[in-house]
Amino acid sequence: MKVLDLQCPHDHRFEGWFASADDFESQLSRKLVECPICGATEVSRLPSAPRLNLSGATSASKPQAAPNAGELQAQVMRMLREVLEKTENVGDRFAEEARRIHYNEAPARSIRGVTTPEDARALVEEGIDVMPLPVPAALKEPLQ
Repeated sequence: MKVLDLQCPHDHRFEGWFASADDFESQLSRKLVECPICGATEVSRLPSAPRLNLSGATSASKPQAAPNAGELQAQVMRMLREVLEKTENVGDRFAEEARRIHYNEAPARSIRGVTTPEDARALVEEGIDVMPLPVPAALKEPLQ
């Protein structure tokens, strides 16, 4: 099994697991490898260090460092998953349902959906809090 470090044109870094280097090249040429963050299929392989199993090796403890880009992406994905789990998807009825909730015509709850920029501005002008939430393609489908 080959574990490769990959990157899309938007600098999203991720791992891919393949049966062999030839398997990776085959999937890449058929555009089957895509970025889990943005869905881009223009993926490049990054250099990676070999894994060395050294028995008896010890490591000195290091001070806690700031999260790197990969850790930050993972945190964002966890937060997005949590938002998706705890909100009701009302689809393209978002503006209508947000108004109904705001004016106590529907039960108060957290919702998400799709609306136009103009409708979002109108909601804000009415005093209804809305926030754009870009959801990566990987989270738009059921997770396994």
